[in-house]
Amino acid sequence: MITTNPKDQLLGIVSVFALFIISNGRTTLDTNNQKIRAVSLGGWLVTEGWIKPSLFDYIPNKDFLDGAGLQFKSKRTGKFQAAEHGGGTIIVANHSSAASGWETFRLWRINETRFHIRVFNKQFLGLDSTGINLVAISNDSQTFGIFNIIRNPDDLNRVRIRAPNGFFLQAKTEDLVTADSKGDGQWGDDDPSVFEMTITHRLQGDYQVTNGYGPLKAPKIMEHHWDTFIVEDDFRFIARSGLNGVRIPVRWWTASDPTPPKPFVGGSLQYLDKAFLWAKKYNLKVILHLHAVPGSQNGFEHSGTRDGYIEWGQADETIQETIRVIEFFTARYANNTSLYAVELMNEPFAPGMSLSMRTKYYEAGYKVVRKHAPNVFVVLSNRLNFSDSKELFPIASGMKRVVIDVHYYNLFSDIFDGMTVEQNIDFIKSNRSNELQAITTSNGPLTFVGEWVAEWKVKGATKSEYQRFAKAQLKTFGHASFGWAYWSLKNADIHWMIKNGYINL
Repeated sequence: MITTNPKDQLLGIVSVFALFIISNGRTTLDTNNQKIRAVSLGGWLVTEGWIKPSLFDYIPNKDFLDGAGLQFKSKRTGKFQAAEHGGGTIIVANHSSAASGWETFRLWRINETRFHIRVFNKQFLGLDSTGINLVAISNDSQTFGIFNIIRNPDDLNRVRIRAPNGFFLQAKTEDLVTADSKGDGQWGDDDPSVFEMTITHRLQGDYQVTNGYGPLKAPKIMEHHWDTFIVEDDFRFIARSGLNGVRIPVRWWTASDPTPPKPFVGGSLQYLDKAFLWAKKYNLKVILHLHAVPGSQNGFEHSGTRDGYIEWGQADETIQETIRVIEFFTARYANNTSLYAVELMNEPFAPGMSLSMRTKYYEAGYKVVRKHAPNVFVVLSNRLNFSDSKELFPIASGMKRVVIDVHYYNLFSDIFDGMTVEQNIDFIKSNRSNELQAITTSNGPLTFVGEWVAEWKVKGATKSEYQRFAKAQLKTFGHASFGWAYWSLKNADIHWMIKNGYINL
């Protein structure tokens, strides 16, 4: 789902207190398995800031978390700083607009005041052999410089940047950025050390919250969140509301509990254990869903990324580590009768994710699931923003009890801009229905609408309009042969759909 998480845009997204349930057909997968009607437990064991913004409230200097995208416009030249050619050489201040990634710098936070700064081609800012000229030529953050960003207290968008040599950067000319200013001017437009800063995007995932709070505070903050955000009562509520499953997003480092790699903190595994006990108690099926993989599969905050780059699969180690994680989770819960499906990866993103790379992983992941759990379903996730919805069919053809996951939102595309209520509903009844029908075949893999919401880009919609939109989706997605899962049980911005009658039971 690019470099910022599209789910950040769900300002009015519906809670699944929303969701319940017009059951469509209740056709069976086999004699023992009904279609899944599930809800995702988003924002619990995988952090997403839009779901619970308050989790980030007390991080010092929280504008400057890992992965924040910054652009710097020289007040003297009136031009933007940029990594020449995207990186690998000097930094200039001669770009008249900030239309490409070359003008955007990404933070690696060391603490609240000290940062490494990464450019478009993934090199880090530093100084050349003269000790003065600003360059981006190193791929090693540890050897190439720590920077400070000093904000003008009277105008937080005006900044100076202190370089590793203790001096401040200045744009002497459009083609020369050096670190040799004392930074003692009056913040005027004629001062070459003054830059106008724009924050282009922020990430609010697990890396950002744990590294933001630091090793002393983060464990307590996260434990309190895990302990209170989802509780047993939620499982009781889900079961009583007519749903028959929960989709639980997890992240790769939970498999290393209690000592995951820094800055992540341990402790989440015990809450996943509780979830399985509660699911068994209330007769709910569990879809265990690997939301965050080593290196990030899509660059979004829910993938555990540090700075938004897609690096999963670029080294074979990331694939092997992900297989190990899948095996750990499957083996741990194989004897729990609630384990119904294992989803090998969430939302791989098309530009950074080749089919051959995923084929290698999906085949290996399928084998380790089958090694421990011969009868659970294995879910393969389609690439986002990729036109061929059947590209996984050849992979799935040799697999048993395999499912293809698609996500349907009327949100993350320009085509929904300006759509009316009726146009949105017609899109569900026509376009989405046709898409789902095209991949739901009698001799192919099962189909699963793994995420959908009763939210859209329509402004000021009435209750009856929301009701019709939700009803259209329930009817259409009810034709998926495996079932569907609503996103998500809880979030900060809630339409209380059942309580207020948005969805009729």
